[in-house]
Amino acid sequence: MSNETKEFKPFVSADTTMRELSPFSVIVGILLAILFGAANAYLGLKIGMTISASIPAAVISMGLIRVILHRDSILENNMVQTIGSAGESVAAGAIFTLPAMFMWANDGKTAYPSFGLIALICMVGGVLGVLFMVPLRNALIVQEHGTLPYPEGTACAEVLEAGEEGGASAKTVFSGLGIAAVFKFLTDGLKIFPSEITYDFKSYKGAGIGMDTLPSLLGVGYICGPQISSYMLTGGILGWLVLMPLIYVFGGKMTIYPASAPISSMGAATIWSSYIKYIGAGAVACGGIISLVKSLPTMINAFSGSMKGYGSKVGESVRTNKDLPAKFLILGIIVIALLICIVPTFPVGIGGTLLIVIFAFFFVTVSARMVGIVGSSNNPVSGMTIATLLIVTAALKAAGNVGIKGMTGAIVIASIICIASAIAGDTSQDLKTGYIVGATPYKQQIGEIVGVLTSSVAIGGTLYLLNSGLGYGSKDLPAPQAELMKMVVEGVMNGNLPWALIFAGVFIGVVVEIMGIPVMPFAVGLYLPVYISIPMMVGGLIRLAVDKKKGLTEEERKAANNRGILYSSGLIAGEGLVGILLAALAATKVNVDVSSSFSLGSIGSLILFALLAWSLFHQTMKKGK
Repeated sequence: MSNETKEFKPFVSADTTMRELSPFSVIVGILLAILFGAANAYLGLKIGMTISASIPAAVISMGLIRVILHRDSILENNMVQTIGSAGESVAAGAIFTLPAMFMWANDGKTAYPSFGLIALICMVGGVLGVLFMVPLRNALIVQEHGTLPYPEGTACAEVLEAGEEGGASAKTVFSGLGIAAVFKFLTDGLKIFPSEITYDFKSYKGAGIGMDTLPSLLGVGYICGPQISSYMLTGGILGWLVLMPLIYVFGGKMTIYPASAPISSMGAATIWSSYIKYIGAGAVACGGIISLVKSLPTMINAFSGSMKGYGSKVGESVRTNKDLPAKFLILGIIVIALLICIVPTFPVGIGGTLLIVIFAFFFVTVSARMVGIVGSSNNPVSGMTIATLLIVTAALKAAGNVGIKGMTGAIVIASIICIASAIAGDTSQDLKTGYIVGATPYKQQIGEIVGVLTSSVAIGGTLYLLNSGLGYGSKDLPAPQAELMKMVVEGVMNGNLPWALIFAGVFIGVVVEIMGIPVMPFAVGLYLPVYISIPMMVGGLIRLAVDKKKGLTEEERKAANNRGILYSSGLIAGEGLVGILLAALAATKVNVDVSSSFSLGSIGSLILFALLAWSLFHQTMKKGK
């Protein structure tokens, strides 16, 4: 144990009693888990990535506790963000895999998965992730406090400790949420102006450009920053301004699989969906596997290091060191394993159950330690999921579970493991926050389970609603990560993928890696339409302007960026919630489109997006702490 660990003093001492797992923190935490879980599910299905909900949940909690209850309790605020952030993590794991089953049902290959199955998968994966993470807390959070920074957890602790900012910060989140909600309803609800502006070059056939003028993309670009946004845009430029014109020139009047029409008759969007999407999928798979391979030494060290400290009892009599009892953890894992094996809703059997427990245990252990080093946003969950799918699908095929039944079983197994890995990363960050501020670990762990169970039901409903209203794999909701996982499973089981395009993408990814460019953001930019990368780049450029603005002290610059991140989080949440509302209206056949009588057109869309971008920059430059 390091000297720094021995001398560490939490913000709230171990012998101080303070409100923590209160009815208020549970209710508000559940509401935020549902809110950010649903919003992140929509965002992930739209563009293939989600955002952390910990800091927005913390500042909203601080604002509400001050306004409604007129009291301060840092541990109560911490409990709210612990419960609230669980929804985002369950959503992040769910959108990677589960929509694949809806896509097969949309194609008439199988029946739709039941709401109960979706909710159960989320619950089982989430709770398994929490239970496997609990015994690792002492080894990873306490013993290695001076070694593993857990960046998001530490940042959230800083926000909580600066609790006097709660009211103003919460107002920033709600401002972004309200503005984005109105913007989204005007563009995709009333359709007063288009949310997508496109242009196909007439003298450069096959090439195209455009942008989705949406608040969430602006916010994601700001949060990701200029570097990640530029990597994504570079991938988009390669696809839309280099590869697609070449396909048009060399393809001519030929009809080449997987398309069913001559290339010369295709517009830019059709060429992208017929060819570039598969090249991009190969690049994304390559990026995931490269990140996994590069992480192998860290993963092995993480697993062995975690196992050395597994079950350590140091200081467990102190309030700030009390975890859920070992008997509860063992019983919970056994019950979950039996549930998966016995309940007929789970199409996996004994072999599948064993695979789930083994893979989940390994990847949870790895994930919990890795996010302490690289942060949750760099946790290679997609690479872990792809590797799991390849092994599981091959094993099921070898065992005779072929066709749609085998593919569904593979997706269910991978979904549980993916959700467990995602929630383990979130739980470890939350426990790090709790360790710094002086929370009671077992109460946080109960909070995580509460957040998982409640948000699982909400996300199950959200997935059904979004598919019913917008349809997975559609232009409105492409579900890029799930589409990729679906391709992997079908490719292993049936061998019917356009492998030449897939391998072209793989080797593009290899070239990008050799050049020293991060493969994953580049590959995602190639895989998604360029319309998504351009507005993200606008958000990234606003972040760059804040970073480079002269006359700001380091503290003022940090405060400006924090305001920008909170406002951006609000933009993402606001659009996500209205997106779900519009899906509900579409599912119930309610039409609110007024474009036939009034429309601002593409110019109006660009002007309003520019005003939205200005509002983001204005928020960052507000005077304040």
